[in-house]
Amino acid sequence: MKGLGRVFNVIPAASGVHIPLDKASAVSFVTYEDDGSTIATIKESVDGASEQALDCDVYPHKAPGIGGTWTAMAEQDDTLDLGDDTTNDAMVFTVAGTQLSDGFNCVEVTVDGGICIAILHDLVVQRDPANLATNITS
Repeated sequence: MKGLGRVFNVIPAASGVHIPLDKASAVSFVTYEDDGSTIATIKESVDGASEQALDCDVYPHKAPGIGGTWTAMAEQDDTLDLGDDTTNDAMVFTVAGTQLSDGFNCVEVTVDGGICIAILHDLVVQRDPANLATNITS
């Protein structure tokens, strides 16, 4: 059984990318930086234009990059700060399409330091991975 294309799609380099939520119900972002000082800023846009801070609550979790368990962080809004936590250097959080303002259809997360991977899930159209684009244009 394949999850890719049926349940989720992945954007491996997602920092600063406007991700439309017209083909998925939600997107989860995974960040990692080995010094634990990641700051993620969340914005919404209309087809990549007219961007603004996304005024919604997200419930991030943090964990070590290898081993350990996920720990809930305080509820946050448009800026998530892992601070100087050198033990927990990974963070994950989800934005649902229903959290976007009326007329907005894209989410953009910019990570200051580290990497950011986006996982689109609850896909509207399911495809075989061979027919699934890894980018957001199709």
